[in-house]
Amino acid sequence: MPRPLPATPPHYAMTLLSRLLLEPAGGSGHSSAQTKQQLLSLPREDFDALIRLAESNHVIVRGLQAFLHDLGGAPDGERVDRVQKMLAAERGRIDVATYFLHEICAAMEEQGLDTVVIKSLDHWPDLGSDLDLYTNAEPADVIRIMSNRFGATMAQRSWGDRLAHKWNFMVPGLPELVEIHVGRLGQTGEQTAFAASVPGRSVHALRGSYSFRVPCPSDRITISTLQRMYRHFFFRLCDVVDTAALADSGAIDYEDLLASAQAAGIWEGVATYLAIVSDYVKSYRGSGLDMPPFVASAAKFGGSEVYFSKGFLRVPILPQSARLYGSQLAGVLGRGEIDSGARLSLLPWLATAAVLGQKLTGSDKGIW
Repeated sequence: MPRPLPATPPHYAMTLLSRLLLEPAGGSGHSSAQTKQQLLSLPREDFDALIRLAESNHVIVRGLQAFLHDLGGAPDGERVDRVQKMLAAERGRIDVATYFLHEICAAMEEQGLDTVVIKSLDHWPDLGSDLDLYTNAEPADVIRIMSNRFGATMAQRSWGDRLAHKWNFMVPGLPELVEIHVGRLGQTGEQTAFAASVPGRSVHALRGSYSFRVPCPSDRITISTLQRMYRHFFFRLCDVVDTAALADSGAIDYEDLLASAQAAGIWEGVATYLAIVSDYVKSYRGSGLDMPPFVASAAKFGGSEVYFSKGFLRVPILPQSARLYGSQLAGVLGRGEIDSGARLSLLPWLATAAVLGQKLTGSDKGIW
């Protein structure tokens, strides 16, 4: 079980957001009256900080919806009005983004390019800060469609982008970047077989007025694990809320997830990801995710190792995440996947360069 979060302002804001979204009835907007009263009584500066935290953790819509639910007689009408306006503005941003996302997917499909929306729509009714897609197409075809059909220009590619085989596009009229992963997934593009299987296993999901192809639940969790446990080493609150909702719905086929993650060489990472989510949920609900015993037995650590810092839930890199990386690399080399092993072996050097760049220039731009 995670350590209790101390009631200092940043930790307190995360605690309130977590209560709002994870307490037994919080998922449907019926958060406790006590939590809402605490939110209403926050000084304006602290309330604004909480809103920024919700935005960076991609739970702004769900958080504001939960806050407003059954709050008709709230004494602070000015705060409620502000929240309603912020919610309307965020929904407007999401409407524009989903329109463009649908148009881009339709254009890809018209040209016979197998394309799936990854990560971005997992947070619905929230939306991420950029739009992520995966396709098995050739890079030249993707670039041609994005430039000719949408007038898009390519953003500068970092070393990490080139290894991961992804391109970022700036589309006129769309504030968000469109990030397209081509033929590979993973921080260094080490996942080829798994990536190639994602479109064929995808499902359709209705988001707003549009239907999108998205990864099946098992692949969605595997992709989240690649992002959180093998790249960023932190969780957003949305990762916890999204995964908990997926588990609560009964949509996860854990046997399929086991087979898929083992084939990708990251089953230990997937099990650890789920253990962290389960422990964090348990600290607010009193019970964790309903998972088979083989998930917990494969996890290398859980929520007790995670800590809050700089707006996110941090996963320790040493020794915990480093061991997961070592296990992944050993598995790749053991299967004779030389190209993937070579790519993975560059990750520590890439991470070191990013840290040095951050210290020297204040930015890791061009590296990570």
